[in-house]
Amino acid sequence: MSTSKHQKIISSLLATLAALAALCGCNAAVAQDLKGKYVKTSTGYLMVLRNGDNVIANLERLAIEEKIPTASFMGIGFMREATFGFYDFSRKAFDPKTFRNVEVASLTGTIAWKGDKPSIHAHGLVTDASFAGSGGHLLDLTVGTGSSEITIIVHSERFERFVDPAIGANVLGLPGHQ
Repeated sequence: MSTSKHQKIISSLLATLAALAALCGCNAAVAQDLKGKYVKTSTGYLMVLRNGDNVIANLERLAIEEKIPTASFMGIGFMREATFGFYDFSRKAFDPKTFRNVEVASLTGTIAWKGDKPSIHAHGLVTDASFAGSGGHLLDLTVGTGSSEITIIVHSERFERFVDPAIGANVLGLPGHQ
């Protein structure tokens, strides 16, 4: 088998693993030490991630370390890899697609909780060198050369995600409206 075929198989397997991790509510990526990667602001936090940092894993770790009840976030930056997933409701599974060496034009999402673990729901838009854009639900995001800047706005009340039986997918529950 040729090297390019091996690379395609490995890429496909990694994307599938990322999709499975997102479905089970866990993230296979491990956040590195957060020291020096964020500062407290008047509304929450400003996080700056660098080459090789996993955005989702670092947001999860920040939520745990700082005991963030719930938050909204937005960000930008250059990514080595961005894996999006389009949710197929009939199969109850994401169809993943990974893009490499892209610029995040918009990253937005929420931090909530599912039991005792943080639950990140993120969407984004990336562009490549030809300025073609792709976007949707983010399953995984790894910073490339340069950095990623993320503003986290903390909300005072803790919100939980739950599986809505009507659609078989996680949704954000508002207190008193589940």
